Amino acid sequence: GLIQTIPSLALLALFYPLLLGLSALVKSLSGHGFSALGFLPSLLALTLYSMLPMLRTATAGILGVDPAVREAADGVGMTPAQRLFQVELPLAMPVIMAGVRTAAVWTIGAATLSTPVGQTSLGNYIFAGLQTENWVSVLFGCAASAVLALVVDQLLGLVESGFSRRDGRLIWGGAAALVVACVVAVIPVVHVDAKASYVVGAKNFSEQYILAELMADRLERTGAKVSRKEDLGSAVAYRALAAGELDVYVDYSGTLWTNVLNRQDNPGRAAVLAGLTTELKRRDGVIVLGSLGFENAYAFAMRTDRAQALGVTSLADLARAAPSLTLGSDLEFLSRPEWKAVDTAYGFHFKAQRSFQPTFMYRALSGGEADVISAFSSDGRIAADHLTVLTDPKGALPPYDAVILISPRRAGDRRLIAALRPLVGAVDVAAMRSANYSVDRDQDKLTPAEAARALEKALR
Repeated sequence: GLIQTIPSLALLALFYPLLLGLSALVKSLSGHGFSALGFLPSLLALTLYSMLPMLRTATAGILGVDPAVREAADGVGMTPAQRLFQVELPLAMPVIMAGVRTAAVWTIGAATLSTPVGQTSLGNYIFAGLQTENWVSVLFGCAASAVLALVVDQLLGLVESGFSRRDGRLIWGGAAALVVACVVAVIPVVHVDAKASYVVGAKNFSEQYILAELMADRLERTGAKVSRKEDLGSAVAYRALAAGELDVYVDYSGTLWTNVLNRQDNPGRAAVLAGLTTELKRRDGVIVLGSLGFENAYAFAMRTDRAQALGVTSLADLARAAPSLTLGSDLEFLSRPEWKAVDTAYGFHFKAQRSFQPTFMYRALSGGEADVISAFSSDGRIAADHLTVLTDPKGALPPYDAVILISPRRAGDRRLIAALRPLVGAVDVAAMRSANYSVDRDQDKLTPAEAARALEKALR
């Protein structure tokens, strides 16, 4: 019951650092660790999440057996084990199977949330579709999950009928069909991961999808097999790279400076990049190959007409107008050190603060549910929605160079470095914003792979 009070996404996320630490301990003792990313944290979290309905109904089913039946079983000389397996369990099985069927449906729904911890699932369609406003992708992920839940529920119903009728053929037939379904679902994922030479990671927004495709395409042109781990949580992505479960991904200097190194100062763009290069290698063996050439900085944005009406062009102006405004942010910004730093510097006192998934944050701004949002400076929606980005005269927000990070186990990989080094310094903010816009715009959208190819062509 306690496990059920924890949101499933939080439970999945909590298992990753626990397993990562356990893997490091096992490796120090035996020389061999195990993968803490993807399947294992998902399996353990979902197993715990499914326990309550199964245990509760099993207990209710056993206790609900008529006492007269138990007495009759004792009267004919059955042992406790014989009574349990030949009398009580068969009679309780319909109730027990109802719990199993409920747990199966719940678990299939919750499994779509395993994407942020690196497990490929139908959640990839849902998370990516929400970010890029591809509602067909979202509906496909939801519909496929629903169909899968219905199929599994019916197969478990077949097993339940077998127990009710004492028909072994139905029991074993339903069980065999479930096993086959599990094997069919798992083999493609295992096969893709097994044949991959490199694993390219990405967080859960459009720019990350595009950059992951850009790097993967360059690696594939060298003849390498590449798999992608997308929609990763921010903390999960860096830890997975440091542990060698990702080979390469793009992160941002401000995020690494504040969240990984826990630095609160802002020595400037060049000093932050130099400090990261030295400290990440010393601490975790992570290689900073270099900056792509643009920043994707946290920035505050307003609708241009609203900003002009209020006379707001900077964060200092925003602080003056804040008591009558509502701030909209992404899901993590208000808990990040960057928000604390900028709030301390300017002393904001907003009328209200609301958090949104990034897609709906921009919708809230255009619809008037928020007056100002915590945007990203290279986001295509800034151009698409004709927003005004407010200046930061006090320099409270750290620099956010997009940097290519390489895992310790690939530090000496010449093929990977040779394929990706030409990207260093090659992408300016206008090119990245244009690529993001091509994915985020309302009509004539490009897929991230198509946007990556267009960006590659522009770089040439």
